[in-house]
Amino acid sequence: MHLPGIALCLLTAITPLLWLPKLPDLNSIFIMIFVGCLAGVCRNRCSGYIGLWLLFMAWGMLAAKEALWPTEHLPGRVRQAEVRLTGTDNVTTHRGVIERLNGKALYPAPGIMLYGEYLPQPACAGQLWEMTLRVRPVHGQLNDGGFDTQRYALATHKPVTGRFTRANVLDARCSLRAQYLASLDATLEKARWRAVLLALGMGERRALDAPVKAIMRQTGTAHLMAISGLHIALAATLGWLLARGIQFLLPGRWIDWRAPLLTGLLCAAGYAWLTGLQPPALRTVVSLAVLAAPRLSGRQWSAWHVWLCCLAAILFIDPLAVLSESLWLSAFAVAALIFWYQWLPLPAFRGGRLLRSMISLIHLQTGMMLLLLPLQVALFHGISLTSLVANLLAVPLVTFVCVPLILAGMLLHLTAFNGLEAWIWTRADDTLTALFGFLTALPDGWYSIDRRWQWLAFAPWLMIVIWRLRIWKTSPFVCAAAVLLMAQPLWKSTPKDRWSVYMLDVGQGLAMVVARQGKAILYDTGLAWPGGDSAQQLIVPWLRWHHLQPEGIILSHDHLDHRGGLETLRQAWPAAWIRSPLDEAGHLPCFRGQRWQWQGLTFSVHWPLPGSTLQGNNRSCVVKVDDGKNSILLTGDIEASTEQSMLSHYWQHLRATVVQVPHHGSSTSSSLPLLQRAGGHAALASASRFNAWRLPSEKIVRRYQQQGYKWFDTPHQGQISLHFSAEGWEILGLRDQLFPRWYHQWFGVPGYNR
Repeated sequence: MHLPGIALCLLTAITPLLWLPKLPDLNSIFIMIFVGCLAGVCRNRCSGYIGLWLLFMAWGMLAAKEALWPTEHLPGRVRQAEVRLTGTDNVTTHRGVIERLNGKALYPAPGIMLYGEYLPQPACAGQLWEMTLRVRPVHGQLNDGGFDTQRYALATHKPVTGRFTRANVLDARCSLRAQYLASLDATLEKARWRAVLLALGMGERRALDAPVKAIMRQTGTAHLMAISGLHIALAATLGWLLARGIQFLLPGRWIDWRAPLLTGLLCAAGYAWLTGLQPPALRTVVSLAVLAAPRLSGRQWSAWHVWLCCLAAILFIDPLAVLSESLWLSAFAVAALIFWYQWLPLPAFRGGRLLRSMISLIHLQTGMMLLLLPLQVALFHGISLTSLVANLLAVPLVTFVCVPLILAGMLLHLTAFNGLEAWIWTRADDTLTALFGFLTALPDGWYSIDRRWQWLAFAPWLMIVIWRLRIWKTSPFVCAAAVLLMAQPLWKSTPKDRWSVYMLDVGQGLAMVVARQGKAILYDTGLAWPGGDSAQQLIVPWLRWHHLQPEGIILSHDHLDHRGGLETLRQAWPAAWIRSPLDEAGHLPCFRGQRWQWQGLTFSVHWPLPGSTLQGNNRSCVVKVDDGKNSILLTGDIEASTEQSMLSHYWQHLRATVVQVPHHGSSTSSSLPLLQRAGGHAALASASRFNAWRLPSEKIVRRYQQQGYKWFDTPHQGQISLHFSAEGWEILGLRDQLFPRWYHQWFGVPGYNR
């Protein structure tokens, strides 16, 4: 067996963790280990690989089981724990690991995010606290194309969240890194680009403000503003150069060619520790160690063998890294570089050093821009059209000027050369001023791309292969068929009789989308909070990703959990009309008796009455959407008294196939007469799992089920998709049907708010 073969075996054994809907039980894993051991002792090479594959798969399964242990055993009751802080915002959000639970040591210590409470004294990373905890399993909103909170939490080993009711510090000493960071932060207090300097030097991106993040996103330079392989590799290079320089001063008998290599590795590991051992930094150290191994052993591997072994080593050390999008982005980027320089190398040409450097950089950036398109579209749902120009300046400036200045400043911070340190930090700050001045002057280059382009984004890879292998000459029809197949989603249309309703998972709010033939009408716009709203975070990206053009917005009432994203949607689509019962300027009326046609669907308003003086929930605009055969009743937040009034005047027109559950399933709504008069087959409720009002009420859930309704809610199903056609209708939940994964399960005890 050769090492690259073993690496490929491990990679294919761990990767299924991305797609498994459910983890096997422990008995099945032990059987897998037993069979793997039996196959491994056989002398046949094929059996050996099969045995290794089974053992590696069992290793990954056990790691996943271990990650889920806290979600199954910690929630449900009050716990006494000793928590070691790993980070804090010095307000109400703290990160840590649970070292002891009820007096018993935990290994490995599970990570936890603590929200909502101030600690009784100033906190810092490294402190040990005794806490009385109420632990909750991680549970995130889940929408097609949206951020996957549960997957991210497990990939970063933070499977639980919680609140503390009591906290007492046991060891108030901060970690060495925290002390160094605090001292460095104080030194940079007056620097204009303090947050960026800390992000580049220490990996502290939390201090970056929204405008800076927006500039980096629009120009495609965000990859430079965090601790990554570039920074760690640069630290390793500086360590190698330092050791090599010292060797020039030593006698020949003291010189060992391995010393600079090992020194570089130690410098990389030390810098990774200084930056908090963030996953990208840790992965780079592992990759550098793998890269050094064949050199130290005198072997030569191809670039692809090194890439494969690096990826396998990372996954062996941490199998749950397979869930990390940043790992696959890094691995894909390195693979793209290898492919680009092997399949389309830069031809030799004459010219000065500066000209050759510029052309080489343009060649590199062009390759990265083209070959990273698949991941750019899949992960970020867009590309930056100005990234090529921006990175032509940003990459060399950050790599060869800014980062070396920052590293020098960080080293001098440990010495008494305060004057020289201040001068270096000033030069680094000036460099960033010049860089961001250039980036700000560039036009907004971000271009959103919808999901139809996912397969066509692989076209640059295919074109290069076709060109180099001259397949375009030998098999032109195969080339044309391949391109047409990738472009098929662009010209494929949905059946004309099909229309859909989506209940987005926005937490404790409401946002629904009625869609047909690429057009959409929204019913409510989700929540708002200080610094953001549901439309900015979710609804606008979701609509663009699904290639839907909003033509109108129906606002049920004026509560912030229903109208929170209105202004953001207005800015994104100013031509969309707004209909509401609020009598606000620019709003069309939404009162009983109004009726209109849209895309072959009939919209009819059933509440409130014209001239009504009701306010709040009971002024909700109740709308029925009907195709002549099937329909859905959108009820907003109406309560039982309003339901009775609506039924007493207009009950014969309220029958519907599906009902949106009023007021998130509150016991003050969904009266029995409404359920009986509507006569629906399914009920859809929007809520968050851990909401303060314990919605939906279990009594209401039972009431719907007793009346023959199928119950669906966003805490259990995530995004809910309802499709109507001439053949009938179907409801699909993203969490349990469209995208079932073991890391999307409902962790912890089964009831709401637990």
